[in-house]
Amino acid sequence: MRRSSNPWDQMIEHVDHGLKIMTGSLPVRSKFQHSDAPSATALSEAARQRSSQLMRVNHCGEVCAQGLYHGQSTTARTEKTRQQLRIAAEDEQKHLIWCQTRLKELNSHTSYLNPFWYAASWVTGAVTGLLGDKVSLGFVAATEEEVCQHLDRHLEELPEDDYRSREIVSAMKADEAHHQQDALDLGGARFPTFLKRLMALQARVMTSSTRWL
Repeated sequence: MRRSSNPWDQMIEHVDHGLKIMTGSLPVRSKFQHSDAPSATALSEAARQRSSQLMRVNHCGEVCAQGLYHGQSTTARTEKTRQQLRIAAEDEQKHLIWCQTRLKELNSHTSYLNPFWYAASWVTGAVTGLLGDKVSLGFVAATEEEVCQHLDRHLEELPEDDYRSREIVSAMKADEAHHQQDALDLGGARFPTFLKRLMALQARVMTSSTRWL
């Protein structure tokens, strides 16, 4: 997403991008290159439902990431930080499309709560950005740390024979770990444990709700 120097243009761009995210109309620039793993037709109904729930949660997580990074980039203090946030957002958009495509393969749907979570994440990101780039980048690092742990849990929960979903989650985890390290390398603050626990609590609310809706 290109960034205009005009605040009103920026807001319009974010609204437009947010609507495309929530309606599933983002352009597909990067399809996930699966191995020769079996498709959803090889899964039992129980396994398909289980995978659908987990991939719906992962898709919503990417919706949240888009909102967070867009909000942060709006209030970032320096161009260097904005550029890093834009790069990370592009990776998250790639993940978003991977998860969305996999849900279609599983004959399932994205979360009906996506508009709420995108808006909440955008506001959180914008407020975090106002606290300064050090805090904002630290928030990115802490968030990505939680995401990596979350994806590890999903790799344990996904059906063993759902190779496609497992490939996607593993690739996402590698990118998220990279974003975490980049944020720290740029001077992001290391958040204390109690703040990370609060963030993990919020994440559990999101995962518990979107698993079913």
